[in-house]
Amino acid sequence: MSGPQTPEPALGIQGDAPTGARDEDAADGIQHSHRMLSFSDALLSIIATVMILPVTHTEISPEQFDKSIQKLLATRIAVYLMTFLIVTVAWAAHTRLFQVVGKIDDTLALLNLACMMTITFLPFTFSLMVTFPEVPLGILLFCMCVITIGAVQALIVVYAFHFPHLLNPQIESSTHRALYRQHILGIVLRGPALCFVAAGFSLFFYPLSYLLMATVIFLPYVSKVSSWCKGRLVGPQEPPAHSMEFFTFDLHEPLSKERVEAFSDGVYAIVATLLILDICEDNVPDPRDVKEKFHGSLVAALSVYGPHFLAYFGSFATVGLLWFAHHSLFLHIRKATQSMGLLNTLSLAFVGGLPLAYQQTSAFARQPHDELESVRVSCAIIFLASIFQFAIWTTALLHEGETLQPSARFGGREHAFMFAKLALYPCASLLAFASTCFLSRFSTAIFHLMQIAVPFAFLLLRLLVRLGLALLCAMRGLAQPATQAEEDAHAPLLPAAC
Repeated sequence: MSGPQTPEPALGIQGDAPTGARDEDAADGIQHSHRMLSFSDALLSIIATVMILPVTHTEISPEQFDKSIQKLLATRIAVYLMTFLIVTVAWAAHTRLFQVVGKIDDTLALLNLACMMTITFLPFTFSLMVTFPEVPLGILLFCMCVITIGAVQALIVVYAFHFPHLLNPQIESSTHRALYRQHILGIVLRGPALCFVAAGFSLFFYPLSYLLMATVIFLPYVSKVSSWCKGRLVGPQEPPAHSMEFFTFDLHEPLSKERVEAFSDGVYAIVATLLILDICEDNVPDPRDVKEKFHGSLVAALSVYGPHFLAYFGSFATVGLLWFAHHSLFLHIRKATQSMGLLNTLSLAFVGGLPLAYQQTSAFARQPHDELESVRVSCAIIFLASIFQFAIWTTALLHEGETLQPSARFGGREHAFMFAKLALYPCASLLAFASTCFLSRFSTAIFHLMQIAVPFAFLLLRLLVRLGLALLCAMRGLAQPATQAEEDAHAPLLPAAC
């Protein structure tokens, strides 16, 4: 079990300042950081998600679809996942940083804009990396961006500690501010230092550069393993009196739950927007074709794009229901730990791949001989996006006393219902994938049936739960006295009280 949630009171102090204090801060040019953080979360979620565009917009004709094209797609998907994770590492560092910096002034706001501007350049460097994977320039520019981001964040730390009234009140009143500053700078600069080494290797051995950039993602886990090995060798050590739990590499370190939700909502919203942009871009008939091929009938012209619209509605329903499951999950989470944050990031990375699933399934009409492979790719993306949501739930249950609301813990009235809700998409996508192994001729029908059936399954699940609870309450009223019914009210039920 991890220790008490040290940052929560501090975050409350930041968010719930009295009106008089806010007025005084405004008069002194000091602002609370909520609006800036919302802007940063939205921008980072957009940057992380649009990196899927070079993958989805890879033009492949039916005669081109061979092993080399599949290798190209696999390379682009792998680089997309890595860069998505690196952007989310930058977002997590930004989140932790502004748990330390409680207020901002104009200088900090401008430094944050410089950091965001550098991050917005990452999609361009990513496009270079996937288009020219064997040319070191893309890797070099990507590493330079990460180094610049780290340098700007270090400037934010130095500036905030130079003016302590901008810091979290817990740190502002501490006598160990210099040690805190050194500790935070060390963590902020570890990732850029690795990317600096990766930039050097990119000039003569670029595969090692990818490995070093991937190490940035797993730094917390490398640090945790090294700390465990050190503890086994030299024995456990008492933490220093000035230890700062909310800016460490501890896997139980709490992240801001509100910012995790805001970033996640941004990714889901951008994915939904990319879907509608794709259908507007590719599926509006040309007026000349309508006139010549369809004798002026727009309805006849649109009917040709039927598979595209079916793929769009299915993909949008999948995005929306995955968001619905994510929303329900975080309603019951009290504290998001760093390990839960990584699982959430992995889930969002595959949610970001849903536009690729849409492109694959909308291409059934053009490439019917490749529909089996497209269905399996789409099922795999949906399975991975949903199974990592389920893993967040499982991880929260391991420390349920700190991370979950009482109703969602083992024996709580929402526990079984949340289990069923989060297991629905992994089971449906896995079943669809397995069915294509035995019924490959009907792979398209199986996939579309899954997309149509799952929304109804969510509704049916809710209705069955309500019906089951009503029957259970009626049976209790007939078979048990009132006192016994009150005692049984704490039994493990599905989601509502009688």
